[in-house]
Amino acid sequence: MKAFAATVSLSLFFALSPATAQTPPTAEGIQIGLSTDAISITAGFSGADLTIFGSLENPDPLVSRQGRYDVVVVLEGPPRPVVVRRKDRVLGVWINLESETFENVPVSYSVATTRPLQDIADPNKYKQLSLGSQNLYMKPADETDSPATIEEFTAALRERKTATGLYSENVGGVQFLSQSLFRATVRLAPNIPVGTHKARAFLFKSGMFVKESSAQLEIRKSGFEQSIFRVAHDYSFLYGAFAVSLAMLTGWLGRIVFRKD
Repeated sequence: MKAFAATVSLSLFFALSPATAQTPPTAEGIQIGLSTDAISITAGFSGADLTIFGSLENPDPLVSRQGRYDVVVVLEGPPRPVVVRRKDRVLGVWINLESETFENVPVSYSVATTRPLQDIADPNKYKQLSLGSQNLYMKPADETDSPATIEEFTAALRERKTATGLYSENVGGVQFLSQSLFRATVRLAPNIPVGTHKARAFLFKSGMFVKESSAQLEIRKSGFEQSIFRVAHDYSFLYGAFAVSLAMLTGWLGRIVFRKD
């Protein structure tokens, strides 16, 4: 009986051992947090840097020590339709001849990375994730236009957004503070639009995408500018009547002050 019991115990041990050995390790994850969920700006706002903190969940210590974790953080503005126009010189006058309308284009798009994007992952991976200003899909309102025309206006739109500072990239803007904690700095342009912005963090391990995390940020006007903005939207007719009356009064006063007789 003792021999039989020992045999049964040994059999149970070997039967359970493979199951224990095959238990998959806990997958890595990523989380981000904002110090505030709303930012108020005034008319004198000249731009600022927004700091986003985050952490890795269950990071592999060996991978961390070897620096094979990379993080890309994006602050994406609210999507809106955009019209791109091309001017040409006709009879000595520059006029708009052609235009292309794009739907749901992020008004702003700021990126911060641990390294240059080309050193983190394969370019095709960014296209799959729609990550980076060059990989954002700009959907034309009229998809029957020729591909060459759409591509030309898409490139012009990206170039214009970059020139105005609404689309930016901060290489090295993500820094690891420890093996699991990191800090990202993204740029808020002086002309950043109000509305709900989305912060997104992408975790890469040895060039492979692992996971994504997101949080929302509300950017709004404050002070006297916000009061004007609210009145103009809530009482548009009264605001328009007041603006016309103010313009007429200003013209009348100017005529009295600067009259020659």
